[in-house]
Amino acid sequence: MKAKSANRYPPELRERAVRMLPEHRGEYDSEPDAIRAISSKPGCHYDTLRAWLRQHKTDVHGDVAPALADGGLTVDERQRLKELERENRELRRSNDILRQASAYFVQAELDRHWKK
Repeated sequence: MKAKSANRYPPELRERAVRMLPEHRGEYDSEPDAIRAISSKPGCHYDTLRAWLRQHKTDVHGDVAPALADGGLTVDERQRLKELERENRELRRSNDILRQASAYFVQAELDRHWKK
């Protein structure tokens, strides 16, 4: 599931807003000031643009802040992780079904030998 901001803004707008930051960074005293000023142009919130910038840095440069909740994974890596987790759940469920079926058939075989 994507975040709300990912659905609200087209990818072209996000990319353009992120590209504007380094282009206009020199006009502002700090990066937060630049983000604050530029975020009003596409009409997004300061935190939204900051998150886009953080994700862009992770995707392109591999820059990872140690405190990031997602571990600094790129979008592709997060997608792959979700797929692997889903596959892992399915395999565990299958193994559990096979284990139960095996126990059932073993018990049925043991019962059959006792009845002879």
